[in-house]
Amino acid sequence: MKINTVLIETVVCSGAPGKEARFKRMLEVRQEFKRRQSGCLAAWIAQSSDGQELFLIHSVFQNKKSWKRISQSIAAKLDTKDGGLEGVIGGPPLIGMFESPLESLNLARISNSE
Repeated sequence: MKINTVLIETVVCSGAPGKEARFKRMLEVRQEFKRRQSGCLAAWIAQSSDGQELFLIHSVFQNKKSWKRISQSIAAKLDTKDGGLEGVIGGPPLIGMFESPLESLNLARISNSE
């Protein structure tokens, strides 16, 4: 199947006071889980460069169907084991869903030697 347009999920959020380290670990586990799923083209987190416990989470999916299936799988497999993010998140996240041409993302792997 040729992919022309992808779905990008963008989340900006922070951990609850005193729970930031656990929150970050849970985010990392979820992004790693996404990367292993068919239909997820890329998934990563970035922490604020100014030392704040603020995170930017990006995930790129082949389509809405892949996003929905993977999100449901996270709820069923991870949230049931660790209680989900609700207990460790510091307030409501800012969430955006965007469509983009695949070719504009340049998702080719970059060598660490460059």
